[in-house]
Amino acid sequence: MADRPAPAPTAAPVGAATTHTAGTHTATAHSTDPHTAPAPAAPAPPQVRLRRELAAQPVRLAAALALAVVATAAALALPLLVRRIVGDFSGHRSLAPGLLMMAAAALVGAAAQALSGFQLAQVGEGMTYRLRTALMVHALRLPLPVVRARGTGELAARVTSDAQLLGQVVEVAMQLPLAALSVLATLAVMLWIDWVLTAVTVAALGLLTALVLVITRRMRANVTGQQDAVGRIAQRFTADLEALTTIKAYRAEPLADRVLAEDAEHLRAVSLTGARLGALVPAVLTLGNQFAMIAVILTGGARLAAGELKVAAFAAFLLYLLQTVPSVNTLATGFGRLQAGLAARDRCNELLALPPEADPDDAARTAPTPAPDAPAVVFRAVSYTHTGARREALCAASFSIPRTGLTAVVGPSGAGKSTALALVGRFVRPGAGSVSVLGHDLRTWPLGALRARMAYVDQAFTLLEASARDNLQLGRAGAADEQELARALATVGLTEDVARLPHGLDTVLGREFDLSGGQRQRMALARALLADADIVLLDEPTSQLDGLNELRFREIVDRLARRSAVVVVAHRLTTVQHADHVIMLDHGTVVDAADHPTLLARCAPYRELVTSQTGPSLRT
Repeated sequence: MADRPAPAPTAAPVGAATTHTAGTHTATAHSTDPHTAPAPAAPAPPQVRLRRELAAQPVRLAAALALAVVATAAALALPLLVRRIVGDFSGHRSLAPGLLMMAAAALVGAAAQALSGFQLAQVGEGMTYRLRTALMVHALRLPLPVVRARGTGELAARVTSDAQLLGQVVEVAMQLPLAALSVLATLAVMLWIDWVLTAVTVAALGLLTALVLVITRRMRANVTGQQDAVGRIAQRFTADLEALTTIKAYRAEPLADRVLAEDAEHLRAVSLTGARLGALVPAVLTLGNQFAMIAVILTGGARLAAGELKVAAFAAFLLYLLQTVPSVNTLATGFGRLQAGLAARDRCNELLALPPEADPDDAARTAPTPAPDAPAVVFRAVSYTHTGARREALCAASFSIPRTGLTAVVGPSGAGKSTALALVGRFVRPGAGSVSVLGHDLRTWPLGALRARMAYVDQAFTLLEASARDNLQLGRAGAADEQELARALATVGLTEDVARLPHGLDTVLGREFDLSGGQRQRMALARALLADADIVLLDEPTSQLDGLNELRFREIVDRLARRSAVVVVAHRLTTVQHADHVIMLDHGTVVDAADHPTLLARCAPYRELVTSQTGPSLRT
């Protein structure tokens, strides 16, 4: 079969497809053999760099900066124009020129400030979009054990709230230097008006700045704690929603309520600490501004009484002092928001630093040509242990799967059946031993090329939140025509079901237009038929089939087995008794491998398994 590119995940799963998969895919392997250790970590991915992000739209950013400078200049001109108007009033000159200039400066400043804000908003939204896209793309390419260990809610929090916080840094990054420039320029003019009053102002503002910096430094750690708590409660609530049927069936709402309330209480406590720190900032700012105003008024009154300061100059100085207050407030609150953004940046970078499941050199690696006479899959002394597990899920397992035909992997619960499938698909990596696919060691396959050779139907018959047409064509190199789609639907008995959907094949599945378990299972089988894969992996494929549909399933499997290696993991032995090859696992080891009659004759554990599940009638 021709090489096929691996499909990129593009949509969210419908239902609880992967979250509640049996515990065979939920942890990483411990490497016990240097020769078969997990692939080396990929080079560190690009991290979030604020300077680089801000420079991504230089023209828009420069325009925002220029407009902000115009607004600042207009604001600085207003007190000087007030001073002129006071002088004109005292000298009985016309006030019209000064008033016109003052009105023009105010209008120009307001317009420039609004336009600058809009430009900054566009830069910020662009940065948020790029960051969210990068986080989602990276998360979809993480190893499955890593994703499950992190939790979907936690990852969603990185993509949503953390990205939003970081996007707001754009505005802060512009506000801080402009506010600092405004304060410095204002102080320069104030120094020109009266150096004594300026010295008093600087002393008051210096004390205010020191207090605010102490508070904002503590705010950064608190923001990290808040975002971690948000991720935890999002993960817990997401898991409860996915398990809602079970929760309702067992009247477990009080238990779920209690655990969610505990998470919510932790978030409340952390948020209250942040609220206390946040409440201190405006209080300190108000106190500092009042202290500066009182000090300037007392000092200025004394200088007026001594004849060392004119009334017009004092009035202009007070206006400049009042104008400095908003800029100082912007600096103080901006530092707090910057700390929140930096905490979000650190969390995003921590996610981006996780290595993807693909090997670093996959892009430069050429996919091997399948060996014509080689088995589809060969396990050689493969061992695998889940993180935190006390025993191996697979222990020195060795077996082979023929190039075509139906191979059944059976055994009691916890025998390692689904783990074996996960190793074939390279969802996890062996801790010891080696796995060969189509005549080549698994490590020599680029991940995309490997999975392009496979079709996979999981225990929950996962569909994507996408159209029925898209779901049917996952894994294909090119689009299937209408006739191919119709044949696949007819083969699995879905023609009428799809026709009843509001938009037929173009109906988006999930939410209000979800399918039943049996319909999803048949849709997944139709997808496997259309994939034209060398290896078809079926994990518990008959759990939601009745007798009639199980007969249809066998026909479909037989059709697939004539051209591909079909590997079925099943507890229902009625599904696999006609298999060409049966592999019996128990406690992670291969007990025996042969066809069904041979195993019945020579393998006592297999006979016990058959008898316990199907009765003596099938022991023939």
